[in-house]
Amino acid sequence: MPALALGIWLKDLRDRRDLTLRDVAQRAGVDHAYISRLETGEKESPSDEVIDKLVAALGASRRDAKILKVFVSNRSADPALAEFVRADASVTPEELNMLTTVVNRGARADYATSLSRIRRIMQEEEDDG
Repeated sequence: MPALALGIWLKDLRDRRDLTLRDVAQRAGVDHAYISRLETGEKESPSDEVIDKLVAALGASRRDAKILKVFVSNRSADPALAEFVRADASVTPEELNMLTTVVNRGARADYATSLSRIRRIMQEEEDDG
């Protein structure tokens, strides 16, 4: 089963802290096999309680936690979007949420261009407001 954006983000958080599945499982009180299934995309709908436990066990920053939650609520988000957000730390969770709604009809997603458009629109609204 292909990885989901949620799984990619979760695994990246774990890898950045140099933690094993068992380390996170022990800290969170969540079965390591379940965490593995989340990372691989075999499972895709963790409860808020499980996500909160994983966020705490991973010592995730506020941004990382919010991004993880965006991916939980947007299960169909392109896994490449997780890679894009990981590479660009300036992307906010709010911008990410908007990026999950961008439809790329028949074309490969260009998240940098979409983000630029989103930021321009947000700035215009702020200037008008």
